[in-house]
Amino acid sequence: MKRLINIMPSPGARWLLGLVPFALIAMVYLGMSNARLAENPDDRLLPAPATMAETFLTLATEENMRTGQITLWADTFASLERLLIGVAISAVIGLTMGIANGGLPLVRAKLSPLITVVSLIPPMAILPILFIAFGTGEAAKIALIAIGVTPFLIRDLQGHALHLPDEQLIKAQTLGASSWQVLTRVLLPQLTPRLLNATRLALGTAWLFLIAAEAIAAQDGLGYRIFLVRRYLSMDVILPYVAWITLLAFLLDQLLAWISRRAFPWYHAGEGDAS
Repeated sequence: MKRLINIMPSPGARWLLGLVPFALIAMVYLGMSNARLAENPDDRLLPAPATMAETFLTLATEENMRTGQITLWADTFASLERLLIGVAISAVIGLTMGIANGGLPLVRAKLSPLITVVSLIPPMAILPILFIAFGTGEAAKIALIAIGVTPFLIRDLQGHALHLPDEQLIKAQTLGASSWQVLTRVLLPQLTPRLLNATRLALGTAWLFLIAAEAIAAQDGLGYRIFLVRRYLSMDVILPYVAWITLLAFLLDQLLAWISRRAFPWYHAGEGDAS
């Protein structure tokens, strides 16, 4: 008898099995929505899919009379700009300090305790400080993302660097490599794919900080729009926006995964179905 742990679904079966939970969630929502709308046709808590689709299409195609912009795309571009800048800053700092902390004991002794302490500070707790220091413009929102994500990347890359086989470092030094060459030719190539994976894991946190910052102080953005319409119980806007954010996050995650697999196929060797 074949053991359950050895049963591997085909690619097509994996797709079908992956769609099952989404289908169940959709069925549950439809049942609850139909029940509430049957009791009260004006119920706003669980709008019908057709209502949400109509609202989403309006937001995606019609210009806002006040701003002259198409609301959905203006919000999307504003949020993505903040997110990508914040994550890019975090990635650069995280890779640089991760290599330095992981490869240079003197640097690690000085900075590792500080990074550990900073990583334990709830970024949302210092959001008022950021608004005081940077104002309510773009800088504070980007800084919140960078402060929230960077310590995680540094600690992850530092830990990965410390777990690299000592034989690699010893062999490089035996062949005459300087400290700089060890960092750039041994650590950097092996930590770069790790950075992409760590960034994928940090994207959810980055979105959280972005939405929170936009909800508190912004004039556009996906988070701003959700918190703007919540006072009107406009679930026909909120739910499609949440689904849209989820789709954007998924696409960014898959883009990073694709870049990692294309640029560093050796790093993903033997992963099997992992994505």
